[in-house]
Amino acid sequence: MSLLAAAIAAPTVIDTVGKTAASTAELLKRGKIRETAQKFEASFLSVMMQSMTAGMKTPEIGGGGAGEDMFKSLLAEEMAKQVSKAGGIGVAASVQKEMLKMQGLKE
Repeated sequence: MSLLAAAIAAPTVIDTVGKTAASTAELLKRGKIRETAQKFEASFLSVMMQSMTAGMKTPEIGGGGAGEDMFKSLLAEEMAKQVSKAGGIGVAASVQKEMLKMQGLKE
């Protein structure tokens, strides 16, 4: 879902005067912060997964070689993206909370 679609689909809170409390710009900023935090978590997980698999030996039959070495980092990166997208390990939530605080926005 794009940031604009998320901003349009997200409900806005209306105060007693009739003005929207959460502007479209704020919703876009929140979406961008969420996306950035998720990318950060995926990057962290990718490095962690690469270091976890660095010393693993592959079987000689059906494994190994230059091709596997080239694509091992890409596999770790994609696995990390999927773990982060599925809820992650909590890094994205913490980063998002701090980024919102730095921007003067409430959770």
